[in-house]
Amino acid sequence: MPEIAPAGARVLLVEDDPDLRRLLKRGLGEEGFAVEAASTGRDGIQSASENPPDLMVVDIGLPDADGRDLCQALRAQGVSAPVLFLTALDAVTDRISGFVAGGDDYLTKPFAVGELVMRLRALAKRRRHEVVEARELRLDPVTHSVFVGEREAALTPTEFRVLGALVARSGEAVRRIDLVHSGWPHGAVVHDNTLDVYIGRIRRKLKSIGATTTVSTVHRVGYRI
Repeated sequence: MPEIAPAGARVLLVEDDPDLRRLLKRGLGEEGFAVEAASTGRDGIQSASENPPDLMVVDIGLPDADGRDLCQALRAQGVSAPVLFLTALDAVTDRISGFVAGGDDYLTKPFAVGELVMRLRALAKRRRHEVVEARELRLDPVTHSVFVGEREAALTPTEFRVLGALVARSGEAVRRIDLVHSGWPHGAVVHDNTLDVYIGRIRRKLKSIGATTTVSTVHRVGYRI
């Protein structure tokens, strides 16, 4: 008997290509998954926030946002569902950046639907259920902004990714090297004080919108939020 999706696992599919989106929604549905589909990063954020999925399939090349930024924003909001990225890119640096952003697996287009199904089943089996505390910060991957309530501060893409890495691991001391990997492309030369400059900017922007959340320095390690 063929294996079915674990307990009708709910999948959020974020893919802008309408033909591929329909194909994957139908194929995953036939395999027992309950699929919610979105075509943009903004719709994906809204769907995942309102009804957190068990699994996510996210295209990196969305029309309004980078799928990796979408993943990082959802991680910062406490959405812990495993993420499988779809992409037309196959460079090692792109795969690494996807994992750094909080992704769990990677498929390069074109791919077989059967392989996607098997990878999702594997992710569902090893998913860890964690209790995530609510946070006051909300990250928008479309505008690269941070919100506290209705107050907004615009971030650069690098500031967005560094802050996202900190918020996603709230309470932990995040190593400097991990923050550099989150904020800059793999292999980029980042000077010792560059990260400190960006942290200073993030602190000022959080203060400007009345955030009680602070970024503290962990001596000889990195930073904590």
